[in-house]
Amino acid sequence: MQPNSRVLQAPENLGLVTREPFRQQANALLDEMGEGRGQLVVDLSATKEIDSAGLSALVMVHRHASERRQQVMLRNVGPEIEFLLVLTKLDDLFLFSSGS
Repeated sequence: MQPNSRVLQAPENLGLVTREPFRQQANALLDEMGEGRGQLVVDLSATKEIDSAGLSALVMVHRHASERRQQVMLRNVGPEIEFLLVLTKLDDLFLFSSGS
């Protein structure tokens, strides 16, 4: 993990109800770090389900980070969510980490 990084715990179900609060939290953490600096680590250890709205939220967070020249890392991605990211070809957008 980079020295200038922030960790965001993703909800158990990242979907229609939780996507907007999640996106707002993620963008606020990215904004705190300053443009061109830092990395947002999204911890998915507690996340059991992600639907299309949740995938959309992850893409929007990635876009915001890219515009600011920052990175988004997904940590503790379970096999089902990893399969979904590969299936939708979103795995290329993110860095991955399995440790804490």
